[in-house]
Amino acid sequence: MMVGDRYEWLIGLRYLRSKRTEGFISVITFLSMGGIALGVAALIVVLAVMTGFRAELERQILGVTSDIVIQPLGGMLTGYGELLQKIRSHPQVEAAAPFVVGQALLSADGGAAGAVFRGVDPAAEKDVSSLEGNLRWGNLADLPGFGIILGRRLADRLGVGRGDRVNVMVPVTDVTAMGSLPRMKRFRLVGIFESGMYDYDNTLAYAHLPDVQKLFRLGEGVTGIEVRCTTPDDALEVSRSFREGFGGVYDIKNWMDMNANFFKALQLEKATMFVILFLVVVVAAFNIISTLIMIVMEKGRDIAILKTMGATSRGIMAIFLINGGVIGIVGTLVGLGLGLILADNLEVTLKAIERLFHIQILSGEVYYIDHLPSRVLFSDVAWITGVSLGISLLATLYPARRAARVDPVETLRYE
Repeated sequence: MMVGDRYEWLIGLRYLRSKRTEGFISVITFLSMGGIALGVAALIVVLAVMTGFRAELERQILGVTSDIVIQPLGGMLTGYGELLQKIRSHPQVEAAAPFVVGQALLSADGGAAGAVFRGVDPAAEKDVSSLEGNLRWGNLADLPGFGIILGRRLADRLGVGRGDRVNVMVPVTDVTAMGSLPRMKRFRLVGIFESGMYDYDNTLAYAHLPDVQKLFRLGEGVTGIEVRCTTPDDALEVSRSFREGFGGVYDIKNWMDMNANFFKALQLEKATMFVILFLVVVVAAFNIISTLIMIVMEKGRDIAILKTMGATSRGIMAIFLINGGVIGIVGTLVGLGLGLILADNLEVTLKAIERLFHIQILSGEVYYIDHLPSRVLFSDVAWITGVSLGISLLATLYPARRAARVDPVETLRYE
């Protein structure tokens, strides 16, 4: 009779609410739910930040660099016309362009700074990188005639603006009556770019390829060839085919190879944070265990009476599985809602905290970016939900089995 009335659900849900004499148990129940919710919310927010951080870095890296870089194993690359034609003929290659890169010391009236000095072909560069799209002002077409484009932070360090002169000194010497002196040339600032990546904005400078070749005395030689694939994901396959075709002569790296250690570190950090915050859910699960054990001890007389009325051990076990399951489900759902709301409004929340306490939580000098990207993946949410519910269910098994083994005769004898 009682089984047909689904008494397990009625009693299991009833035990979540306490009478005045059982208020402590009710508090522990809500603390258990809160612990689960806190752990789930923290996991969602942290994994969303880690995923967003990686995606943002990939976007910024690919916004300045190309998908693949091909360089000779030694020396400069000369007579590269045929190689360039072979690269461009690949079906998954959209564009390819030669480039020169070297170290330089830049100086102006406002100061001096070291820089990575790149020589590019303006017509081809817009197809192999997103430099043109990152320009705050200026145009790549203005580079010929010793024009220079600087990262925003680098320009700020030099104290230069539109049309100002920038002296570029390179580690190539001229022999003069005064001895050997580094070569130096005055360039005109024709543009400023901002990628959002601190290192790039603080160190990169661009000039016209022939101008840089003259300054470094390279003749027609270049450092290498930049390649843009149809999609960044094609870079792995395309670079592999290039290595098979002419890899013995050239060093061929895709954007994943060039940043492999960095992205591995990010992946390891994400996994570590998952494990650490997973322990919060485990601690909350122990709270569920202790709560249910206390309920079993408190409700021993009720359990004994139910058994004398015909309730089976399986039915008694179901009561406490329902009780613990509801704690886990409610805590998980609350945590999901809270975590998704926080992840969606993380940037706003961070800015509010920075304004309130007059601090800078994210510094581009330390974290590469100066804002907090957030990207929630369905797979992460599914994993977190499954793990949380699974742990909550496992936490109910021992107390439920203990309740099912209550002997009504022994219990009622001492009542």
